Amino acid sequence: MILEFFSSSNIDQKKIDEVVSILRKGEVIVVPTDTVYSFACDLNNKKALEKMARLKDIKLSKANFSLICYDLSSLSDYTNPLNRTIYKIMNKALPGPYTFILDANNLIPKLFGNKKKEVGIRIPDNDITRSIVYTLGNPLAVTSVHDDDEIVDYTTDPNAIEERFEKEVALVIDAGFGNNVPSTIIDCSNGDIEVVREGIGEIFF
Repeated sequence: MILEFFSSSNIDQKKIDEVVSILRKGEVIVVPTDTVYSFACDLNNKKALEKMARLKDIKLSKANFSLICYDLSSLSDYTNPLNRTIYKIMNKALPGPYTFILDANNLIPKLFGNKKKEVGIRIPDNDITRSIVYTLGNPLAVTSVHDDDEIVDYTTDPNAIEERFEKEVALVIDAGFGNNVPSTIIDCSNGDIEVVREGIGEIFF
């Protein structure tokens, strides 16, 4: 199913509520970001996490899903305390096309059934997806729509995504063509700041 949003700045709350209702049923959907489209599910729904892992053909314990948060205020629920330098960089960069790898607290291994010590955090500059997170009341678990780290044409077109994954996902949000460049990944998990992958987000520090 395709659900169209014609503007990311004038959000239709009824549509947001419809999306959240689907997420709370344990379904996997496709959401827009400020980079590539992503598979997404309710972080607090184990059935949904397992379903998204199967979609990527991996076990949940081996999954490397990131979290999309509404803002920085919820970080302490999922990560260990940040030092001032890292917080300042994140505060400047987000919302934006960056993934920050941070030290996970004890909740993350419980959610994913593994011994993960790090977690990827995203706050994309996309009001549709952030509104979904805000209404849901907790982060989304996400993973990019692509094959083996290769972003191909169909992954930028929501209609092509829906055609390819209509049996695996309950909903594809159409917010127009997505970007074909991924986020910039910055690893801060050991207290240092290391650029792991340069994507669309500029290095400003």
